[in-house]
Formats: sequence, structure tokens, C-alpha cells
Amino acid sequence: MGCLAVRGAGACRVVVGWPPRARPGPLGDNAGMRISARADYAVRAALQLAHARDGGPLKAEAIADAQDIPHKFLEGILNDMRRGGLVLSQRGGKGGYRLAKAPEEISIADVIRVVDGPLVSVRGVRPPELSYSGPAESLLPLWIALRANVRQILDGVSLADVASAELPGEVLALTRDPASWTNP
Repeated sequence: MGCLAVRGAGACRVVVGWPPRARPGPLGDNAGMRISARADYAVRAALQLAHARDGGPLKAEAIADAQDIPHKFLEGILNDMRRGGLVLSQRGGKGGYRLAKAPEEISIADVIRVVDGPLVSVRGVRPPELSYSGPAESLLPLWIALRANVRQILDGVSLADVASAELPGEVLALTRDPASWTNP
């Protein structure tokens, strides 16, 4: 279900029920909430394309160099993004990649879904497909609420918002709580 590399900001994939200590990761005790390398790289590549929007297509090598992303890994991500309708590719000496839509029309969630699938899963299953019994029965509404909140944030932030460093007020408000910046 993705790897634990968490370096950039801007995207997340929540996997509930994955033992945080099953694999050591850079987040330590907070490893249950993670950003996959694919999602991080895809968002960063999309932001690079948003930034260069008026300058013509960008070559994968230029994106990889600018964002310190392994080139071969990025090629696969860009192909997924092309198949998902987020980027267009152009062959030739002046070819490369560009966004298929305006950065204002592409949410961070759109990018993550194309490369990683659902934003929130429980043991690899989408929350509505789960069922619990007994004292765990009310767990399902909790997972649904978690998914709704992740969607609200990631669907509500566009590539243009991040590229221009103008995040929505409700997102910035969440970052003002000092506890948001620490691991419990």
C-alpha cells in the first residue's frame, strides 16, 4: 500500500489499521498516517508543471531534477497521470509534459487518487465496504468521518493554491495549532 517516504508536503494517504511499527519509517510513532512516495512525487511533479504552465511542456528529466525525484520512478508516475487525464504528453525535441487542465481545476486529491487510489482505506478496503459488530459497530462511522475530513481538505486545495502558496484559510487554521506540528 505505498511506501513510507514522507518528505514533501501537500498530499496524504490515510491507511487505518496498518500497524505503525510494522515497518520503521521517518514518522516514528505517527507512522499510521502517511504520504506514499508515489503521491508525494506526483503532487510535486504536478506543482512543477503548474509553475511552468506558460513555458511549454517540461521534460521528465527537468521535473525529476527540479524536485529531486528518481527519474525512472517519475516516468511511471507521469504515465499514470497521463492515463488519468491530469497531464498531456508531447513527443519530440520540444516535447514533454504539461497539465491537461488549469491548475485551479486540479485538486491535490485528484492527483493522489490517480497514482494511489482511494484517499482513505482500512486494511486496503474502502470504509463503506466494511462492517463491524458488537462494540466495534460504531467504528464504521468514525472511519467515514475521517474519510470525509481528508476529502474536505484534499479536494478543497488545488494545485494553484499550493503553487501560489495561498492555501485556503480553513487549511491554514489547522496548522496554527502547535499540536499539529508534533507527533504524539
